[in-house]
Amino acid sequence: MRNLFLLPIAATLVAFNQPSPTMNTFQWPGDIKPPVADKEPKELVAHGDKRIDDYYWLNQRENPKVLNYLKAENAYLDTLMSGTKELREKLFQEMKSRIKEKDESLPYKDNGYWYYTRYEEGKQYPIFCRKKETLEAPEQIMLDQNVMAEGFKYYSIGGRAVSDNNELLAFTVDSVSRRLYGLQVKNLVTGAIYPEIISNVEGNYIVWAADNKTIFYVKKDVTTLLGYQVWRHELGTDPARDVMVYEEKDNRFYIGVYRTKSKKYISIFSSMNQVSTEFRLLEAAQPTGSFKIFEPRQENFQYSIEHFNDRFYVLTDWNAPNFRLMQTPEAKTGKKNWKEVIPHRKDVYISNMLVFKNHLVLGEVKDALNQLRVIDQTDKKDYYISFPETVFAAFQHINPDYNTNILRFSYTSMTTPTSIYDFNMDTQERELKKQTEVLGGFKKEDYAAERLWATVRDGAKVPVSLVYKKGMKKDGSHPLLLYAYGSYGSSISPGFNSNIISLLDRGFIYAIAHVRGGQEMGRSWYDQGHMFHKKNTFYDFIDCGEFLIKEKYTTKEHLYANGGSAGGLLMGAIVNMRPDLWNGVIADVPFVDVITTMSDPSIPLTTGEYKEWGNPAEKEEYFYMKSYSPYDNVEKKAYPNMLVTTGLHDSQVQYFEPAKWVAKLRELKTDNNKLLFKINMDAGHGGASGRFDYLKDKAWQYAFLLALEGKTE
Repeated sequence: MRNLFLLPIAATLVAFNQPSPTMNTFQWPGDIKPPVADKEPKELVAHGDKRIDDYYWLNQRENPKVLNYLKAENAYLDTLMSGTKELREKLFQEMKSRIKEKDESLPYKDNGYWYYTRYEEGKQYPIFCRKKETLEAPEQIMLDQNVMAEGFKYYSIGGRAVSDNNELLAFTVDSVSRRLYGLQVKNLVTGAIYPEIISNVEGNYIVWAADNKTIFYVKKDVTTLLGYQVWRHELGTDPARDVMVYEEKDNRFYIGVYRTKSKKYISIFSSMNQVSTEFRLLEAAQPTGSFKIFEPRQENFQYSIEHFNDRFYVLTDWNAPNFRLMQTPEAKTGKKNWKEVIPHRKDVYISNMLVFKNHLVLGEVKDALNQLRVIDQTDKKDYYISFPETVFAAFQHINPDYNTNILRFSYTSMTTPTSIYDFNMDTQERELKKQTEVLGGFKKEDYAAERLWATVRDGAKVPVSLVYKKGMKKDGSHPLLLYAYGSYGSSISPGFNSNIISLLDRGFIYAIAHVRGGQEMGRSWYDQGHMFHKKNTFYDFIDCGEFLIKEKYTTKEHLYANGGSAGGLLMGAIVNMRPDLWNGVIADVPFVDVITTMSDPSIPLTTGEYKEWGNPAEKEEYFYMKSYSPYDNVEKKAYPNMLVTTGLHDSQVQYFEPAKWVAKLRELKTDNNKLLFKINMDAGHGGASGRFDYLKDKAWQYAFLLALEGKTE
């Protein structure tokens, strides 16, 4: 996905760009000319339609001319934002000060060991640890990412998997930020790392068989970056001898491999985004056996499975758009044997399931709020876990233990830091085990959150979540940052973000528009926001902005928008459709050249997303995409102030999309508003890998917003 499991001028504009020289009022530098990209026209023709792309040449990543242009954009950014240097440092230190530098995750027990991750003061990366049987046992450091990352500008540890005998750790590493990982194995008894390195694998899909020597992994195509094959490796052997056990022939499907919670099966899954899924099973004790199909794939038919005793639970949209729960005998997995357990409901979307020996837990979504439903496996009685706030997010946490009556879940809201509870599913008693500690003087009672419902142009009611500092007056004087994503059925939860406090304390309101394209209101919310209904996502966001102005939360002169990746496409669309509505827009790693990208199957992610955006080879789909594609719809007109970001090694949205977009905007825009382009030359889609380096990027964005508000501190 082009996602970021990733997080965010009218009459008075002249005053912002030419502020009076009063103390604490930001002043932009004088007449500084931006870089100008050369125009090298390339003709692109499809369905009798001709497009001229003057900046197509920017896709040559290794071309010195391209690199020099990107560096010139960074230099221009540095110059224009030079007056915010002290502010950026202050913001960075503020955000960093809220992080408890010496901290550790809540330990969880799996197969006789307590696992946890800890951070040391001043260090960027996690240390992965465990203790045997009790938390009083000596600590064993499995991996210290700080040591491993020495000498690298970017370093990310992906998946980690421990063998059944607890002696071996398989892990993956990416030191470039292209999401092409290398797979290695460490002996946790001796501390030695095995010599074989398996390159170009998926980061999170590594599975041990029950024999403690066989590993299954997913190999990626180095061009498209799609996982397309599952291989079997025997520890201590040459990877050249590995055996391919499955190859996905349809490049519209993503694949992965995992071990069922019961540990009995290894499963390969294939998934075409929100359209079709298929699972294959192999007993973990028979790693050289053959995988068997659970139920063959069909278009517009999705299911997921969990093993339980002598049967499987099946979560499916078969005749159930919001999904229903079925079960089937372990030996008879075909659809004709499925029996309904929980029926479909029009107002409740079942998002996931979690199986325990005596309980079943469902994640459900209703009215844009997550709920946890507990079902007794014996008497089938059920209940919902209650929560104290009206706007919140609650999810299952790490629950590897099958034989337990304790559910571990996380709870958060826009004013409540992430809180992890142990919940007794029999007595319904809960115990707070850990709440993320927010330093720097944060007090929950100083802030307020609320949920609004904006009626948009076609009558739909779109939920909007807001947070602000108490005492805020609804008089339109406050700057407001509106965020949304709205693609792939990904729902944006109203959770806590300590970084936002730096804006709230400076008078900002932060809002999330839960626009169509996600699944906050069920499957229909997604269906109304993709393919030939994609423009609803853009209309919803615009109408939410208008609604917040009408309700006197802000005004056009103080309204800002932010979105990243596919949410960056949203930003590109709304500045074309309603450039007058926003004082400033931040587009993070934006997917903006829709037709060109979706026409090239060699570009990462393209083929797997035909069902999200469309396939340009189909005439009707081509012209619908063209009607909203941000790059294709840049016009000669005034645009708002904009900050655009990208990473040179981005694997999800290639850097050249925002680069071309910025170049075209510079050529055609008729205003004097700021257009800034920030390129991370060492990172990819998720930005910097260190926990503090990321905050420096965020400080740039907040400084941009505050500068537009004329603020210097």
